[in-house]
Amino acid sequence: MMAVLLSSSLPGTARANALPEIKVLPLELAIKAGLATLDECSKNGYRVSVAVVDLGGNVKALLRHDGAGAHTPDSSFKKAYTSASLGRPTMELAELLVKVPRIHGLRDMNDKILILGGGLPIKLDGALVGGIGVGGAPGDQFDETCARAGLQAIGAE
Repeated sequence: MMAVLLSSSLPGTARANALPEIKVLPLELAIKAGLATLDECSKNGYRVSVAVVDLGGNVKALLRHDGAGAHTPDSSFKKAYTSASLGRPTMELAELLVKVPRIHGLRDMNDKILILGGGLPIKLDGALVGGIGVGGAPGDQFDETCARAGLQAIGAE
């Protein structure tokens, strides 16, 4: 009887057997964001890779320019994963690590984390649904600019 009383007092248990509704990043939007990102980088002569992941860090789209560096698919994925899992731009996280040394452990949470500018969270209709990451431009600020173009193309925050 005690377990029943406890479970009925938990938030979200008002309806019996109700499943939570979550917003997801549709494949079509992931591809659209990736292509817009590549286009923006191309305008500036950058050969990059772009990764788009869902909220769980699963790859939805991974695109690589011809001639992009061999490391760029990995770096773009890790930036996308980091921004999706931590819900913040990777540039912001990199700056935060400099200001607050006690959080350096963030970089070592797992081998998929990369705290280097170029990753942005994807928020649609106010919900965090994934991340986008770019690797290969001649500086992380340029990676981030290209990623922002991808977000704009799909109306993401």
